Amino acid sequence: MFKRTLSLLLILMAVFTMGLAAEGQTDGAGGNPQYPKGVLDFVAPGGAGGGWDLTIRTTAKVLKDTGLVKVPMPVRNNPGAGGSVNLASLQEKEGSDKIVCVYSSPLILTKLNGTTDLGYEDVTPLARLIADYAVFVVAAGSEYKTMNDVMDALKSDIKSVKIGGISSVGSMDHIQFLMMAKAAGIKDLNQIDYVSFDDSATAQVLGGHIDVYSTGLSEVLGLIESGDLRALAQTADHRVGEGVVADIPTCVEQGINATFVNWRGLFGAPGMPEYAVTYWRETLAKLVETPEWEQARITNGWDDAYQDAPEFAEFLAQVNQEYTEILTDIGMIK
Repeated sequence: MFKRTLSLLLILMAVFTMGLAAEGQTDGAGGNPQYPKGVLDFVAPGGAGGGWDLTIRTTAKVLKDTGLVKVPMPVRNNPGAGGSVNLASLQEKEGSDKIVCVYSSPLILTKLNGTTDLGYEDVTPLARLIADYAVFVVAAGSEYKTMNDVMDALKSDIKSVKIGGISSVGSMDHIQFLMMAKAAGIKDLNQIDYVSFDDSATAQVLGGHIDVYSTGLSEVLGLIESGDLRALAQTADHRVGEGVVADIPTCVEQGINATFVNWRGLFGAPGMPEYAVTYWRETLAKLVETPEWEQARITNGWDDAYQDAPEFAEFLAQVNQEYTEILTDIGMIK
């Protein structure tokens, strides 16, 4: 009788354990029903107030406000070398399920231009979220009233206009201006003066140290609205946003037949566990459907550009090829 009872208990325990395992395997967190727990680590690879900073903070806020994520998501800044400092530090956290960071075009460009040996292959793509666009702004009292004024000045004297941005030479802020200049018929693109700053170049353009600030639309929105900066053009193929943003003409409208899209997406550390990847894919798919996220996009002039991780990975490979061709065209890749 004792042996029969013991055998029955063992069978029941085995069935119960299998049931728990099956329940865990079908959990939305990809096999880890406890994820996420503790404090997550949301990272902006640039300085406070920049486009990456705004994107990751907005994402964390909407995730919290909608109740999609219930654990703390403090945001920290880890700036330097166009995001390369953070990219290097991520390699030391391989396999982490805590880190979520934002990146955009410099994730690809900094490798192509030789700033770093690391690139999009060295992180875990989770989702592409938005498309932002470049904007070219000048101080309110600048002599340049249109983008064509700037291009005419460059054609007359290639050294007469100083461009500034916060990305390194050969990275996003530089490239997006060169693409417009090339489309406008400017020769000797490598002779254009471009100055890279570690943080926002707003003070530099307001103080007259540079003539044109090449940046992301969302990064200078407040100063455009206040009238301290005047936007000459943005790089979408259509008007975007609302209010003063919608009043900014495109380069295409001014006869400069080129566009530049600054996509932004979220990434995990290299080797992020599959249960964490699954959780974020599911959660971010829900995020972009919320009215709170839609309002955040409208407020910041962001276009919807959502892609799930597999499609996002394919997109990154495609963009890597496109950027390679651009840098080769302007002589930065031989």
